[in-house]
Amino acid sequence: MLERKIERLLLDWKKNETRKPLVIKGCRQCGKTSSVLKFARENYKSVVCLNFFEDPNYAGIFSGALEIDRLTMMMSALLGPGAKFLPGETVIVLDEIQECPEARTALKFFCLDGRYDVIATGSLLGVKGYGKEPRSVPVGFEQVVDMRPLDFEEFLWANGIGPVLTEELKKHLEERTPVPSALHNRCRELLLQYTAVGGMPEVVQLFVETRQMNDVLNLQRNIVRSYEDDMVKYAENKDKSLIKECFESIPRQLAKENKKFQYSLIKKGGTASRFAGCLQWIEDAGIIKRCYNLRETQLPLDGNAMNDIFKVYMADTGLFVCMLEDGTQYDVLTGNLLGYKGAIFENLVADCLSKMGRNLYYFHKDSGLEMDFFIRYKGKCTPIEVKANQGNAKSLKTLLKNKDIYHLESAIKLGDYNVGEENGVLTLPLYMGFLLKEY
Repeated sequence: MLERKIERLLLDWKKNETRKPLVIKGCRQCGKTSSVLKFARENYKSVVCLNFFEDPNYAGIFSGALEIDRLTMMMSALLGPGAKFLPGETVIVLDEIQECPEARTALKFFCLDGRYDVIATGSLLGVKGYGKEPRSVPVGFEQVVDMRPLDFEEFLWANGIGPVLTEELKKHLEERTPVPSALHNRCRELLLQYTAVGGMPEVVQLFVETRQMNDVLNLQRNIVRSYEDDMVKYAENKDKSLIKECFESIPRQLAKENKKFQYSLIKKGGTASRFAGCLQWIEDAGIIKRCYNLRETQLPLDGNAMNDIFKVYMADTGLFVCMLEDGTQYDVLTGNLLGYKGAIFENLVADCLSKMGRNLYYFHKDSGLEMDFFIRYKGKCTPIEVKANQGNAKSLKTLLKNKDIYHLESAIKLGDYNVGEENGVLTLPLYMGFLLKEY
């Protein structure tokens, strides 16, 4: 079974004596249920699981009073003798809780009662048009965390590569020394595999077991189709076709030189008033991630972001690649991407940064000056230039040359490089992007 970072968060949560019911949000099929059940079975004497999607009858448990003794009585009546409620030793897993809004309301009462731990998972929580809203969202009585598909480091673990490699790469990053050639080439190869495969757990497991990219592609496209089915099934009627058109435009949006998201590219005459809610639906479902343009290249980044000017990336780079035509996986694995490689590797870096929990920012001026990403790194506003191959970085040089205007002291280039440093620019191989965690 795949090792996931969420397991460490769950262990820390259990150690907290004042823990509240935990709600784990994330896109469909990112591994929420399997990770929670694995943790539950390893750390509790009794696990009581209700999956509201698989069995809608469970929702009836929460249709009346939400007093805890009544709820546990109803659960034991419906689940039978296997459901044991041992104070301090039982975890109740409420899977796909968005299907039962009353169960979300009940989290407040579980928190106040305190006898049983509760972990809920949800795929479309808060998505417009999906189901009914809870009678009361238990603000202050729950802890909400986001779960994402596997990141590159978790992909390495899945391929049998443990923390020793990560520590070795950290050492070269900290010391600004090149990675030995053999290790460098192996990491480049693994990153290209991650770019094509992505981080959906079922896809990664299939890749690790078979290495059959045609099967990987079919599974990825099935996941994308299931997302499109959700759009048609759960969105409001007036938005169904518009949401799908919005989603299908993403590869075209990223093909442009200026990758700013344009509603007119979805459909001729498209406007924000027509499509803004559709894009928000896709983002709320965890499928995409926005990257906002900055007014000024200064901290705080969020305070300088322009909410109406943004780029859009797929939250998982493997699903992005599978949306392109047949043969693109081969092009990725062999490095034969021609002009579109910039879009793919930008999405790769967006995948890397967002799976750290970072918000995404970039900088673009009408003069043509553009920087792919900005992050807070070691307490400073730091630009990141993404190059699929080695190449000119004219905008980056302009930013650093005009320090009185842009207030920047250093920068990072991610590309087909080894580790190096010159004139305030740290060059790193793309596979080191997941190490840029220092805030």
